[in-house]
Amino acid sequence: MTLTSDELIKIRRHLHMIPELAMDEHQTHDYVKQVIASFPQTDLEIKELPELPTALLVLVKGSNPQRNIGYRCDMDALPVDEVNGLSYASKHPHVMHACGHDIHMTVALGILNYFSINQPKDNLIFFFQPAEESKSGGKVAYDIGAFSGQFKVDEFYGLHDNPQLKSGVIGCCNGTLFAGTTEVNIIITGKSGHAAYPHLANDAIVIAANFINQVQTVISRNIDPTKCGVITFGKMQAGVIRNVIAGQARLEGTIRGLTQEMIEFIRQRITEIASGLQKSFNCQITVEYNQGGYFPVENDPQLTKKFIKYMQNQPSVDFVETEPKMTGEDFGYLLNKIPGTMFWLGVESSGALHSHDFLPKEDAIKKGVDAIVGFLNYRMNSEEA
Repeated sequence: MTLTSDELIKIRRHLHMIPELAMDEHQTHDYVKQVIASFPQTDLEIKELPELPTALLVLVKGSNPQRNIGYRCDMDALPVDEVNGLSYASKHPHVMHACGHDIHMTVALGILNYFSINQPKDNLIFFFQPAEESKSGGKVAYDIGAFSGQFKVDEFYGLHDNPQLKSGVIGCCNGTLFAGTTEVNIIITGKSGHAAYPHLANDAIVIAANFINQVQTVISRNIDPTKCGVITFGKMQAGVIRNVIAGQARLEGTIRGLTQEMIEFIRQRITEIASGLQKSFNCQITVEYNQGGYFPVENDPQLTKKFIKYMQNQPSVDFVETEPKMTGEDFGYLLNKIPGTMFWLGVESSGALHSHDFLPKEDAIKKGVDAIVGFLNYRMNSEEA
């Protein structure tokens, strides 16, 4: 018997109680492995990754494999204090599954459970991935060669829950689903001095203000208005007291774009602005970028067309085409290397993703499992490779 809706909810609630941060998902890893061990073990193989010890790769061997189809779910939680007052609330202080990765894992376990009982035609590879929220777990896995040998993946699929969609709705679009993100840090070094003698100093706060103002014109004046890009500097540190001119300022921000080309263009313009301000203010400006694995989630055109067509034609599936979002997801790195599709699963929560009152509807889990099982069976039995 495949897992019932009640059994899936029980699994999800246990996962919800043991949230763990990136690269520290040890209890989560052990529980997921325990659940998998309870499934029928016919032609099922688990692979551990010593370099990524909280990850799990599970191979379900097909009856007549023509390809290896991958399904990825993420495992980590966020440093958020839960306020929902649930009987199954987080037992780990200051950590919560505020992005719904407990939902993601439960759906993946439901799909895996089905195919452990009903042998697929193609090989299926399930990737339980640590560190999506930070530390680029998908990139780490790819770079250490996790998807090689019999675990080589020919095409990859994965979902993200969406509190703005009704429970159980499947949403997707061709092209970019999520933006790529890059962290940017700016260190401005001028010269400290007495507030009464500004001509003897070089005010890092004034330089920082000019930098922020100029950078905002990148979006408003350098980018086609029909294209998307975001620059946000959310943190600034400078100065020690009101009557001392600051000699140094530090800015921390994020760049987001729907294509990698957009991100690289914005980076180039920020570097050029910093270079120009160095000359005009006779100061030193250091620019640091860190993208890691957070590339844009760009869905493969052909595979996504098939995915959307299947979902649209199923009476049991409530499907909507969605707009791209400027949020980030490290599945983008894997889709940059391996063709595939990411999609939404509606969970209808009044609390937003990453908020302390995020509360997804659990009846979405079984609906998600059924829709994806149906698609994977369709994909494996379609004639085209």
